[in-house]
Amino acid sequence: MPKKSSKLLLKLAGLFSVVRGYNILMIILAQYLASIFIIAPNYLSTEEILLDVNLFLLILSSSLVIASGYIINNFYDSEKDLINRPLKTHIDNLVSSQTKLSFYFILNLLAVIIASYVSFNSVIFFSIYIFTIWLYSHRLKKYAFIGNFAAALLAVTPFFVIFIYYINFDLVIFVHALFLFTIISMRELVKDLENLRGDFAQNYQTIPVKYGAKLSKKLLTFSSVLSLIPVYILLNFFEVGYMKYYFILSLLLLLLFTISVWYAKKKIHYLLLHNLLKFIIVFGVFCILLIDLDVFIKRIL
Repeated sequence: MPKKSSKLLLKLAGLFSVVRGYNILMIILAQYLASIFIIAPNYLSTEEILLDVNLFLLILSSSLVIASGYIINNFYDSEKDLINRPLKTHIDNLVSSQTKLSFYFILNLLAVIIASYVSFNSVIFFSIYIFTIWLYSHRLKKYAFIGNFAAALLAVTPFFVIFIYYINFDLVIFVHALFLFTIISMRELVKDLENLRGDFAQNYQTIPVKYGAKLSKKLLTFSSVLSLIPVYILLNFFEVGYMKYYFILSLLLLLLFTISVWYAKKKIHYLLLHNLLKFIIVFGVFCILLIDLDVFIKRIL
C-alpha cells in the first residue's frame, strides 16, 4: 500500500507539473482582482462579485481550458522539452501520454459543460478558445512572429471573458491589457532564446532560429520601448492611484532588462531575464489592489 500511495503522489505531482497548477492559481487570483478593482461596476461590492456564481463558473471554465492547454502543449513539445528542460520533463513523464490526453479531453469537455450553465455565447467563446490553443500547440508556435503573437494573445484571453461578462469596454482596460500583452510577448521571445537548442533540433522556425539572436534582442529592445506608451497613457490620462509606483518600478526593471539582454549569451542568462519579466507580471497582479486604496478598503469592509 505505501508503494502504491507513493506512486500515486508522484503521478499527481507529475500532473500538477504538466498543468502548471501554480500558474493557474495565479491567473484565478488575477481574474478576481481585475474583476473587483478594474472591470466590475463600482456599485457591486466585493462580496457580490466573489459570490457571483456565473463569474465563478466562467473563471472555473477558463482554468480548466488553460490546464488542458498546458497538457496539449506538453504533449506536442515532449521531444523539444527533453532537450531544453530534462528535469521537468522527467517529472512530467511520470504521467503517461495516454493519461495526459484523457485529461485533456475531460477538462475541455467539463469546461464547455460548465460554460453552458452561463450562456450559449460562453460555450462558443470557450470552444473557440480550446480550438485556438490546440492550433497554437500543434502548428502556430513553430513559426516566427505568428507563434509569439498567438501565445501572448492566448495568455490575455481569460481576461477578455471577464470584461465581456460585465460588458465593460472602457479604454483603461484595453490600455492595461496592452501593457500586459507587451510584457508577455517579450517573455515569449526570451523563452525562444532560452529554448534555442531544442527549437533548432526540432526544426521550430522561431525568431531566434530563423533570424538569429541579434534580431531577437533588437525586437526585445523595441518592445521594451513600446511598453512606455501604455504606461504613459495610464499615468497621464487615467487614475491608477498608488499603482503608479508599480509602473515606475516596471520601467526601471525593463531598463535593466534591456541593458542585460545585450550581454546575455547563455541559457542561464535568458532564464534570469525570463524570471525578471515573470516577476513584473506576477507583481502586477498584486499591485492591482493599489489602484484605489479607498475602494480597496471599502470593498473589504
